[in-house]
Amino acid sequence: MEIDKAIKASDDRRLKTKYNNAIYIIQRALTLYSIEEVAFSFNGGKDSTVLLHLLRAGYYLHQCEKSVETKDTDNSDIKFPIRTIYFESNSAFPDINLFTYETASTYGLQIDTLRQDFKSGLEGLLKSTPIKAIFLGVRIGDPTAVGQEQFSPSSPGWPSFMRVNPILDWSYRDVWAFLLTSKVQYCSLYDQGYTSIGSIHDTVPNALLSIGNSPSSEAKFRPAYLLSDGRLERAGRIKKSSRSLSGRYPAVCNGLKNEETRSGGMLTASIIAVGDEILSGSVEDLIGPSLCKKLHSVGWLVSRVAVVSNNVDSVAEEVERRKSTNDMVFIYGAVGPLHSDVAVAGVAKAFGVRTAPDEEFEEYLRHLIGEKCTGDKNEMAQLPEGITELLHHEKLPVPLIKCLNVIVLVATNVDELDMEWECIIELSRSGSLLTLAEPLVSKSFTTTLYDVELSQELSKLCLDYPDLYIGCHRKSRNSMLVIHFEGKDEEKLQAAADALNKKFNPGVFTELN
Repeated sequence: MEIDKAIKASDDRRLKTKYNNAIYIIQRALTLYSIEEVAFSFNGGKDSTVLLHLLRAGYYLHQCEKSVETKDTDNSDIKFPIRTIYFESNSAFPDINLFTYETASTYGLQIDTLRQDFKSGLEGLLKSTPIKAIFLGVRIGDPTAVGQEQFSPSSPGWPSFMRVNPILDWSYRDVWAFLLTSKVQYCSLYDQGYTSIGSIHDTVPNALLSIGNSPSSEAKFRPAYLLSDGRLERAGRIKKSSRSLSGRYPAVCNGLKNEETRSGGMLTASIIAVGDEILSGSVEDLIGPSLCKKLHSVGWLVSRVAVVSNNVDSVAEEVERRKSTNDMVFIYGAVGPLHSDVAVAGVAKAFGVRTAPDEEFEEYLRHLIGEKCTGDKNEMAQLPEGITELLHHEKLPVPLIKCLNVIVLVATNVDELDMEWECIIELSRSGSLLTLAEPLVSKSFTTTLYDVELSQELSKLCLDYPDLYIGCHRKSRNSMLVIHFEGKDEEKLQAAADALNKKFNPGVFTELN
């Protein structure tokens, strides 16, 4: 059987494991139910295409085992007899309908075409047939996958049948590894940038696969199997109210727009350092100050730098406070291939989601530190479920972790931060991360005046110029006071400085270069 031979000849150990597990589930179902009692729901998408060929292989191997028992060695004429259900819809892409019927013809599928909604169609089908179990191409991450296992009875209120999910634990990467290794046909839409196909009303090409900056009506896209982060396969499932002139929906942007998120204000970030060694004073934190400068260089105002204890609750509490009041939160420390990692777990708790093994990230870790990294033992392979995006860059040994507006940095020193920041800037220029603005401008003055002489006037100045940062400090006890103005508008900075100068005698302030 060509599918079985292709997978067994592959060097992809992970794919072989997934394949063998799926075949076991299929053969188990074929043992529990007669061939008349099972059916297969096919919709022309990539997942159900994988399931079709797994069923073909599983049925063939099941019949071969029965032949051994009956001493019948002629397996050359084994046909695929499993009843196939196709729910045809007026809102389906023509390409999906064409692929479905071509596939049915190619493999001799006994196809039942239903033109009702899924529930009504099943009710009618199950009344007229002895079907007791239906094979489904559901995967973890699908909206319908919540609470399901490989064998799951239908939900209350639905017709009674057993849902059989052979690829429930497969990832986006696994699906494409199988299709490409098996060299089977799949719907042509996937070569046009579609990564998850619904109806013509809610599906567009995935903008992350866009080539160049062509207008949407002329946009070109890379094929679906080149999507680097499988979590974003549904990024093209966006509802649209009207179609483009070409008859297809234009791609949508999946990243931050290149504009400020707060009308009339500055983009703000918080920085959270995690580590008892910083709190104890045994280690000086150099990453925070360096990150502040980097953010200021691209027009971001840092509203807070916090250091928290190395435990999940402390991290979660701080992230919870900052994520809703800042455009972005950066967190570092307690990160690395260690059992004591808490940063990612704290982020998950702050967003109220669980952590789950991420197979793609685990592969990066395994490549980085060897087979000692496993999903069930290493917390670095456990990422917040449903909110995590992996940001890939060729200079990074592992992708950056982005959970909505929280970025988890893995830098442990300033040199590593410099490299990460360079990658962040390059990713941001492609429109997938930070909004880049003009650097903040600043002016600094020294004065012989005391703090108490200045405090009242500086307070008034802060009220008059709310979009400027105005502060003061001394480098040492006996050094002169330094007054610092910072903002986005150099004219406002100068106006604020002039206003302060007018309140005191000439020559009291000296501008620093």
